[in-house]
Amino acid sequence: MSEQHKEYLISLKRYRQKIKFFRFLVFALFLILWETAANLSWIDAFFFSSPSRIVGCVLSMGKTGELFAHIGYTLAETVLSFFFVMLLTVVCASLLWFSKSMAAIFEPTLVILNSLPKSALAPLFIVWLGTGMKTIIVAGISVAIFGSVISLYTQFHQTNPEMEKLILTLGGNKWDIYRRIVIPFSIPTLINSMKVNIGLSLVGVVIGEFLAARRGLGYLIIYGTQVFKLDMVISSIIILCIIAYGLYFGIQKLEKCVNMDM
Repeated sequence: MSEQHKEYLISLKRYRQKIKFFRFLVFALFLILWETAANLSWIDAFFFSSPSRIVGCVLSMGKTGELFAHIGYTLAETVLSFFFVMLLTVVCASLLWFSKSMAAIFEPTLVILNSLPKSALAPLFIVWLGTGMKTIIVAGISVAIFGSVISLYTQFHQTNPEMEKLILTLGGNKWDIYRRIVIPFSIPTLINSMKVNIGLSLVGVVIGEFLAARRGLGYLIIYGTQVFKLDMVISSIIILCIIAYGLYFGIQKLEKCVNMDM
């Protein structure tokens, strides 16, 4: 390794450390300002809460185990929704790629369904499926699936046509093109789709919990709003942000592992 390369790596490491420090500093200053504003009555702590009140609320619910149960339900529903979204995305995009007739029939429908506000579908899911985890998982799937299928299907058609011709010239068929060219070249798009869909699945699950649940963080937000326990509402929102970051961070780690293998 040359000296210039070593210096570059050192400078890059310092830059990343500086960015992390300033992120932490901005976050800490925000918390201090928020707590100060609540204590000095610049804001109404009943409506806007404060860091100390949120910590107290989390500790109070944590002692009984109630909070961890709600987090567990939301996390399980999100992971299941995400799993089915990615499975259906690959299956549906592959079917559309293999069958031009099927693509011509269903592509406009996917575009229309993707443009619908998904919260409008949630009441229908309750009527069709009742309340419970099944309805919430379907709501999570509905938020992400249509755009994800369109994105991956579009990527399938952007592979190198010259390589496709080469496979056919060597006696291959459409299945060979699919597994040797289409899928390998679509892995970056699939990873990016996972980054988006993990957040969308969480959004869909929370929407479902708003309407059809007696457990989960979405339920806590609605319940806390109805009884004016706003510390509970804001605590639940912050926990949702932490969950979203953790899930996204996990996908990033997966992306790094895939890039190393490639």
